[in-house]
This record gives sequence, structure tokens and C-alpha cells, in this order.
Amino acid sequence: MTAKQTQHVPHEYRVTGRNLGLDLARVTEAAAIASARWTGRGDKNAADGAAVEAMRKAFDTVAINGTVTIGEGEMDEAPMLYIGEKVGCGGPEMDIAVDPLEGTNLCARSLPNAITVVALAQKGCFLHAPDIYMQKIAVGPGLPEGVVDIDASIGQNLASLAQAKKCDVSDLTLCALERERHNELVAKAREAGARVRLLSDGDVAAVIATCLPGSGVDIYAGSGGAPEGVLAAAAIRCMNGQMQGRLLFENEEQITRTRSMIRPDLDPTQALSLTDMAAGPVFFCATGVTTGDLLRGIEYPSSNYIRTHSVMMRSESGTIRYMETYHLLDPHAA
Repeated sequence: MTAKQTQHVPHEYRVTGRNLGLDLARVTEAAAIASARWTGRGDKNAADGAAVEAMRKAFDTVAINGTVTIGEGEMDEAPMLYIGEKVGCGGPEMDIAVDPLEGTNLCARSLPNAITVVALAQKGCFLHAPDIYMQKIAVGPGLPEGVVDIDASIGQNLASLAQAKKCDVSDLTLCALERERHNELVAKAREAGARVRLLSDGDVAAVIATCLPGSGVDIYAGSGGAPEGVLAAAAIRCMNGQMQGRLLFENEEQITRTRSMIRPDLDPTQALSLTDMAAGPVFFCATGVTTGDLLRGIEYPSSNYIRTHSVMMRSESGTIRYMETYHLLDPHAA
């Protein structure tokens, strides 16, 4: 990197001249390689455990003073990568959001779209909320601001999106998780004339698909995990898409606890904008475990190499960089 190029890289992504993008890619690659050994073996917990252990170890080499704000759960629930855990070997203070294996069932069953994910932002920029459900709606780039609204009906949102895209509602495809709670959403979308693509798991990749040309996904809607919502928001920020969320509470205790965790300017019961969930300069990195819309999965081109496919995104520059890496297993092998 030349001096001219270096001056355009924000300080928070440079430590002694190193761009953190490659460091984070090594983190997601390590998790993907470890979990891929469990692909198709029917044990989602073993796959997730392997990813968590490899990702945590890889973070020890990253030159940041990071705090996990989105992770594997509370400290008493997760031995590693728990919310509040410090990671990195020293450097600028950063918020870290991780999903060591997004789509554990997908990996266990050898289905598409299992990925390993890390997002990074300046301290205080990621929504810090408990592991509860979040209602989400997302669309891709190049559309009028506010083209969809989380408070509008799905029929209204589809009509608005079709008008913005200068097409019929029948040309649109809505993506959602295949859950009983989404039966009405799916019925209303089909009643409006839209196609529906249902997924068994993996809503981070599904939200990102709204921003990918050729994915065939025009809009994502429905509820899923709040941690996955924050990770998806980080990616959407980098891809200039649109997304809104709303935390879904089961009781008053959850609301009170959330108020103590999030920024004081946010009302946890109100709709959350994209920047409410992921503010400031954001970096997103993912590596494929099984091949899907976003990335190819782990491949074994020879007995001594593993091939990974990763994507690195930066919100400030709008850069989306795909990377194919060959990992030598034994340098002394013939």
C-alpha cells in the first residue's frame, strides 16, 4: 500500500500500518475451516463449538482492544466470545459483533449459506441488546429512502417497492425464515402477488442477499435473532441497502434490562434505524462454510490445501472485496 493509499484508510482500521481487514478475514477463515470438518455430520453443537474455539484463538492475533457486544450469549452461558469479553492483543478500542457459525443447522445438514461472521465498529457504535428476537425488514441499494417501513403492512411495502423498482408486485420475491410465526406474513405476501422464498436458517445471509445482484431476493421480512440483526445491519451499511428493526420483548423485565444496555438516546420499544443498529465506520467480514448466495464454501483442492472464500466490506469507502485463499496444511509435505 502506497503512502497516498494509506492516508485514505481510517485510523481505526490501521494499527502500525496494518489494515485490519486481513486480520479479521483470518478470524473468520479460522472459524470456517474448523466448523467445516463437521459439515454434514448432523452435530450442530460440535460444529458451533469448533467455530467458537477457533475464532476466539484467532482474535488473539488481532491488534485491537475489542469488546464483544454481540456474541455467543451471557458470560454464564458461553465459555468464549461471550458478551462483554475482551478480545485482541492491544490497539484501538472497538465494538465486536460475531457469529462464529451463522447457520449451525445448515452446516450440520450440509445445506447452503452457512457462514462465519465478524463485524467491527468504533466503541459504542453497535446496538448492545440481549439475545432476544428482532423484527426486521430490508431491501437493497439504489432505492428511494424509506421505500419500506417496518410499521406498514407487507402488502403496502410490496406495492411501494414495486413502484420504486418500476415493476409489478408479481415480479418481486420476498425472503423469510420458514417459521410458524411467519405464516400470516407469507400468506399476505402471496395474496399481494409476490413470490416467497423460505429458508430453514441463516437470516444474516438472507438479509445480505437483498443487496446482491442476481440473488433473486428483493425484500427480506420477518423476525429472527437480534444479534443476527445487528450483524446484518453492519453488512447492509457497507452495501448501501436499507434496513429497519424492532426488538420483540416477552416481558417488562427484558425491556428494563435492554434500557440498561443500549445507548441512552434510544427507546428500545421503537423502530430502530440502520444506524441505530450499526453506526459510524463499520467493517464486515464473512467466510463461507457451505456454498450459498453470498460465498462459496470450504473446498479441498488437494490433500495439502484448503481453499476459503471470504468477503470484506467497509461502510466508509463502500468497498466490497472478495478473497480466495489457499491454506497450506503441511509445508513439509511432498
